[in-house]
Amino acid sequence: MDYIRAAEILPQELIEQLQQYVDGAAVYIPKKEEEKKAWGEKTNIKIELARRNARIYMDHLAGRSNKELAKKYYLAEKSIQRIIRQEQVKRNSI
Repeated sequence: MDYIRAAEILPQELIEQLQQYVDGAAVYIPKKEEEKKAWGEKTNIKIELARRNARIYMDHLAGRSNKELAKKYYLAEKSIQRIIRQEQVKRNSI
């Protein structure tokens, strides 16, 4: 997150009004609701995770144990179980 000096962008009257509530503190101003992006929207992480999960499921179908998958993908066995369950549901609903 980048910080911008208030004096560089805000009128002095507004700065004085803000100082009545917070004097010398850092204040976070959130984006407008319509400007917010969903998690993973800026990167390809959702696509990468979907591909990884599909590979985990295919490995599972090929007979690899949850323990092997957990070690291969650096995940907990519970996470592997969850991913397999989600992939089964996803493929059964298609």
